[in-house]
Amino acid sequence: MKEDYYDILGISKGASAAEIKKAYRKMALKYHPDKNPDNKEAEEKFKKAAEAYEVLSDADKKSRYDQFGHQAFEGSGGFGGGGMNMDDIFSQFGDIFGGGFGGGFGGFGGGGRRVVKGSNLRIRVKLSLEDIANGVEKKIKVKRKVQADGVTYKTCNTCNGQGQVTRVTNTILGRMQTASACPTCGGAGQNINKKPSEADAQGLVAKEETVSVKIPAGVVDGMQLKVTGKGNAAPGDGIAGDLLVAIQEEDHETLKREGDNLHYDLYVSLPDAVLGSSMEIDTVSGKVRIKIEPGVQSGKILRLRGKGIPSINGYGKGDLLVHVNVWTPKTLNKKQKEFFESMREDEHFQPKPESSDKSFFEKVKDMFS
Repeated sequence: MKEDYYDILGISKGASAAEIKKAYRKMALKYHPDKNPDNKEAEEKFKKAAEAYEVLSDADKKSRYDQFGHQAFEGSGGFGGGGMNMDDIFSQFGDIFGGGFGGGFGGFGGGGRRVVKGSNLRIRVKLSLEDIANGVEKKIKVKRKVQADGVTYKTCNTCNGQGQVTRVTNTILGRMQTASACPTCGGAGQNINKKPSEADAQGLVAKEETVSVKIPAGVVDGMQLKVTGKGNAAPGDGIAGDLLVAIQEEDHETLKREGDNLHYDLYVSLPDAVLGSSMEIDTVSGKVRIKIEPGVQSGKILRLRGKGIPSINGYGKGDLLVHVNVWTPKTLNKKQKEFFESMREDEHFQPKPESSDKSFFEKVKDMFS
């Protein structure tokens, strides 16, 4: 089972943004690969801390994680923090340690070299209630920028391939070193040497690609999933951005969703309510037949356990709540009117609520218990 992000950073769920940043900074310094060479355990802790911070430092991701746990980011390519590599982690340090951090540590695979990441792409995917209930794999056509065929790059002379330039200034506290993106190559560490005519200034061309996205069961409207590396490419040997997939839940014709539970309005004729019947209703897994007991009252709620939406946290399934509505005819012929007139004083037609017949507020309370 995947370790809790709050436990990884050693903080409580109510920790502030400043406390989250402080905890991550402490762990990053302690387990940084340059301080722990050839130490696989330290490297793993370093990666886990970065993944936890990547989620908990983002208000939207933190909210989804608090509500749905790790499953909020599951799917193709690694959603949330799960798809981070060392370059992703290094890109966090400008925020955590300031621009001069790269001068204090060696960086990853390039002696402190700044890594450029391509821009993210965003797309909205419409899902039916059946898709959400069962999980689905969607094939999505995405127009993204990739490096053009035949483009070549050369090392930037200004930064010597580091992607950043350092500046040393004298202050009352001593000599201070700061780093910023190279103004010549924009941080890529490379400049275009040769490019085809159809490529842009960065050597990229637009290309349509079909991306497969596995969407887990139980997602909710507005949730955003991330497919790592399927955004726009970066020039040179930079890393591609991500594809952000926003979930849009389509309305169902007969079912209404409320969390993991579903609601269904069942209209029953007066004869069926009096005599009892069986009826076919919709569920997200197909139609099922349910029994209507004789004398059923309007407002009764029938609970079909496990016929709702799977919990995205893996805590089972919600229920399908069938709301019985006894349909009273608005027009009657002469014979029908005579019958009901004769029943006005009949004791069988007089309301006699029993203790088992719950009030509206009790029924609502039961629905959420």
